[in-house]
Amino acid sequence: MATKRYKPTSAGMRSRQVSGFEEVTTSKPEKSLVKTLKRNAGRNNTGKITVRHRCGGAKKQLRIIDFIRNKDNIPATVKSIEYDPYRSAYIALIFYADGAKSYIICPAKLNVGDVIVSGPDSEISIGNTLPLENIPTGSIIHNVELTIHKGAQLARSAGSYVTLMAKSGNYATLKLPSGELRMVPLKCRATIGQVSNSDKRNTRASKASDSIRRGKRPTVRGSVMNPCDHPHGGGEGRAPIGLSGPRTPWGNTPALGYKTRNKKKSNRLIVKSRKKK
Repeated sequence: MATKRYKPTSAGMRSRQVSGFEEVTTSKPEKSLVKTLKRNAGRNNTGKITVRHRCGGAKKQLRIIDFIRNKDNIPATVKSIEYDPYRSAYIALIFYADGAKSYIICPAKLNVGDVIVSGPDSEISIGNTLPLENIPTGSIIHNVELTIHKGAQLARSAGSYVTLMAKSGNYATLKLPSGELRMVPLKCRATIGQVSNSDKRNTRASKASDSIRRGKRPTVRGSVMNPCDHPHGGGEGRAPIGLSGPRTPWGNTPALGYKTRNKKKSNRLIVKSRKKK
């Protein structure tokens, strides 16, 4: 896990820093586990842009990831570690003993040839998936379920992990990467270890085409627009917006995002908010 720096042969290469891909063993995905998603570049059926700052981007195929891991007591062998264009973490191709194939989020220090297994009776080793009630307190885990049998929802990005702090009653207390303490049912499953590619945070985009390949078009501040194009625009020089709060280009609020978490279902299980570190 290391990043690669380039010689400053041009302005775009001067600050370029990308993943080294030392752990990746193949560049060809399993054909039976990929599919192509239709992309519309933020346009609706009439061709009008309804979501700004999106573009075509580079061609890529979606890898079908198994987040449930419900094939209990069937050992699986890691055949390859691959790059996934739709996520920051690496993925691992595993072959089950019964002939089935699957992609999983690759944990750190998982190598080709290792054998992993899921189920309540599995060992506490990297890559194995168990219910939280069977995992010792203090363990480092990822791919944690929030709802039983729904599939992993927590700690799936590169380098992330969750710490199992305590168990009480029917719930386990987890410490999330944000610092939040949350209770999760003990029947929910999690995978042992930390997610791979932790050096992803050290990469740096060096030119505009890096964002274009990711499907992101340039973003322009509203304060530098004309008043006919944005509520923040107009004025001589760098002027304040002159409003009680920021607005979207169409004059709506809130402009800087709003909370989407279900308060009734989610907030009652939070022991310590991430805001109170």
